[in-house]
Amino acid sequence: MTGTTSRGRPRWGIFLPLALAVVVVDQLTKAWLTGLLGPGERREVLGDLLRIVHGQNSGALFGLFQDQAILFGLVSLVVIAAIVGYHAASGRQPLLSVALGLLLGGAIGNKHDRFRLGYVVDWVDMGIGDVRFYTFNVADSAISGAILLLLLLALVGDRLQRRTGGAATPETVDA
Repeated sequence: MTGTTSRGRPRWGIFLPLALAVVVVDQLTKAWLTGLLGPGERREVLGDLLRIVHGQNSGALFGLFQDQAILFGLVSLVVIAAIVGYHAASGRQPLLSVALGLLLGGAIGNKHDRFRLGYVVDWVDMGIGDVRFYTFNVADSAISGAILLLLLLALVGDRLQRRTGGAATPETVDA
C-alpha cells in the first residue's frame, strides 16, 4: 500500500482496536472495583491524595443531571454513531484515529454501564482533604485524553503533519 493510498483511507486498524481496548480495560477495572468495595466504600492508595472509591454516577460528567442515566445512554448511542461516522469521513491521520478511538471506547464503556446498571461506576478519587477532583474511571480518562488530543490537533495539527512528513489536510486542521 502506498503512502497516498493509506492517507486516503480511514485508519480502522488504529481506531477499532484502541476503542476495544479502552472498553475491555474499563469494564475489567469496574468489575474488579465492584468485587472489592461496596457502594460508597473507599480505600486509600496514596494516603488522602489517591483513593479508590465505589461511586455510582446516575448523571453525566461531574455528576450533573442525576438520575438521567437512560437519557444519557440514548445520547451516547447518537454520539457513538457520530464518532464512527466522523472517523469514516476524516480518520486518515493516525493521531486523529487515536483520539477518536479513545473517544469511542470511553463512550461505549460508560454507555454500557448506563444501560446495564442505570449508573456509571466511577472509582478513582484524587485530591487533598476536602479539595477533590471528580471521581472518574478508565472510560472518563480516555474521553478526557481524546479531548486534549483533539484540541492539540486543532491547534497544531498542520505543524505536526509537516514534522512527520505528511501534508496538512483539512481533517487535521478541523479536528
